[in-house]
Amino acid sequence: MTDVLSRRRLNRATLARQYLLERAPARAIDAIEHLGGMQSQAPLAPYVGLWTRLQNFAPHELSTLVEQRRVVRLHLMRNTMHLVSARDALDWRTLFYPLHAAAFAAHFRRGTEGVNRNLLLSQAKPLLEQQPRTRAELGKLLAQHWPHADPDALAYAATHHIALCQVPPRGIWGKTGPATWAPVESWLGAPLRATPVDGLVLRYLSAFGPASVADIQVWSGLTRLREVVERLPLRTFRAETGQVLYDLPDAPRPSEDTPAPPRFLPEYDNLLLSHRNRTRLIPDNRPVPLPPGNGATSGTFLIDGVWQGTWQIRDQKLHIQPFTKLPNTDRDALLTEAAQLSAFIAPQTRCDIVVSKP
Repeated sequence: MTDVLSRRRLNRATLARQYLLERAPARAIDAIEHLGGMQSQAPLAPYVGLWTRLQNFAPHELSTLVEQRRVVRLHLMRNTMHLVSARDALDWRTLFYPLHAAAFAAHFRRGTEGVNRNLLLSQAKPLLEQQPRTRAELGKLLAQHWPHADPDALAYAATHHIALCQVPPRGIWGKTGPATWAPVESWLGAPLRATPVDGLVLRYLSAFGPASVADIQVWSGLTRLREVVERLPLRTFRAETGQVLYDLPDAPRPSEDTPAPPRFLPEYDNLLLSHRNRTRLIPDNRPVPLPPGNGATSGTFLIDGVWQGTWQIRDQKLHIQPFTKLPNTDRDALLTEAAQLSAFIAPQTRCDIVVSKP
């Protein structure tokens, strides 16, 4: 008989794997690999994401990894920007090529009519090998060959069909810079590798399971994964709704009464984005916001393992906006965690903490 996992048990299992029940004594690069990469549309979001998950994390640890090219930011899952280890970038980028090409065809190809794709890419890659370039710079150079085409569309064609990464100073704590692109292989000094999708699925389950096939496909953006899941040596469970869930046999699945302390997440954290059925973390199906910013000034927070509000730093204040009135014990624990968040983000500035009414 297949075991049934309650929604709260699923919550605790995922939080345990995300290092959100207790902070892990892990190195940043090991955590990034364990998490299957970190959402990095906002370039500084991984710093907050690692601070909330790791013991004694300091920003220079991740900045050094970026500068040493041991981690890299590039489009992968869901055709969105992710921070992954150099090893994972080389192993995984080829798996997502069809997804990125399809995204270009669906959203960006207008303005490239009559342009030979292969010729375009043969012109674009040497330009990017010469030096990292922004899309605007690349589009302007490519438009010299195709003056009747849309320069932005030409640049998007290149960035969706060539394996590229965004390079520093973007993504360095305390610095800023435009989104400039370089070929992944030249930046990392190694060729892309053709690897089976099986490993990607196992890494997802290690960080986000137990999960359904639909959950894995939502996280990755890939399709037709059922046959992959069914050939792997996995354990099966059922959700309270009857849905079949898959998991690694020896992965942690804590009891549902395991305490879950309050945790602050950066904006657009993968924790809230990586399941088709998000009720284990978002019971009311609230949409996950993507506010403007660099990833270190706003985000969301968890109470008892569930998304219960948002936070933002502005005007030297840390503003906390809960969705509902918080019990005093939860409020006190959240304020303690908020003081630590403020000290991490702005150690030289005293930020007042303001809790708004729901």
